[in-house]
Amino acid sequence: MKKRLFAALLAGAVALSMVACGGGGSSSSAPAEDKGSAETTEAGGGSYKIDVICKTLSSEYWTYIKAGAEAYAKEHPEVTVDVKGPPSETSYDEQMNMIQTDLGSGAYDGYIIAPLQADTAATLIADTDKPVMALDSAINSDKVISFIGTGNEEAAKAGAAAAVEAAKAAGWTDIKCIEIAGVQGDGTNTARMNGYIAGINENGGEFLENEIHYANAVADLATNEMEGIMSSHPEGIAIICANNDDMALAAANAAAKAGLDTYKNTIFLGFDGQIPAAEAILEGKMTMSTAQNPYNMAYMAVETMVKHLNGEQVDPVVDSGYTIITKDNAQEHIDTLKSYSGN
Repeated sequence: MKKRLFAALLAGAVALSMVACGGGGSSSSAPAEDKGSAETTEAGGGSYKIDVICKTLSSEYWTYIKAGAEAYAKEHPEVTVDVKGPPSETSYDEQMNMIQTDLGSGAYDGYIIAPLQADTAATLIADTDKPVMALDSAINSDKVISFIGTGNEEAAKAGAAAAVEAAKAAGWTDIKCIEIAGVQGDGTNTARMNGYIAGINENGGEFLENEIHYANAVADLATNEMEGIMSSHPEGIAIICANNDDMALAAANAAAKAGLDTYKNTIFLGFDGQIPAAEAILEGKMTMSTAQNPYNMAYMAVETMVKHLNGEQVDPVVDSGYTIITKDNAQEHIDTLKSYSGN
């Protein structure tokens, strides 16, 4: 409970600044036994079985998603969650089969889906009469009750604003920013890019929209792109922002390897805030990251589904919040993430 409260408070604090374990859980991929309609508890709520289909369970980020969903079930014994995911985030067919199988099983009262392919997921849920919520990535379908995830544009905007202030503090007067972006056309990439553009330009910097470097969210390509940036800008660039932490750290490492004095004070801004990035920030290899709150995201997703099943009105978009990670709070962030998995 402490972990969930901490994450919720963290998310709430950010939201205010912008405005302005284990009886219940299961990681089995087998559908739960069909109980038919939900049982009613003395408190007036229901006894529910909820299916949580992730993009994978084989990465750090998604282990926090699993922990958050199962934490809700642990605190609410009348709710069972079945958390599953394919082997990787490119296992499209495997996830499609999971969705098809579980929708057809009749075993669940509600479905929370983090789609690898949103259009495919929309097609698969088109005929279901059970409530569906989208997690982490939106699904464009009238069957979706709510989307629970990070407000990518607002989060990126806040990170960019913090990067501008850091650049000023580092002595930059000509604050230009170049982005090393993810996959061109990807919705999440576009939202983060729009946030970066607004956050840089509205706070005294200049986002170089004609010099966006697409690296397909891959560290190796980000290294190549950073080498190209240094070649075309030997005078240095105040801010390098990236669509994820892997690319930001790869760019920072490429600059360090080049040993150019003009890049010694460059601000390297990432997105996600996972443990390796936070450790790199502590070691001075990277400057900052905009951290998502996956544990909180999953907890809120199950919570929102239960509210809907109980007949309560729920919001169409539930923002799980974000945190700007710097040297000042990186260790605390690492400790919090490790506590989710009991490490």
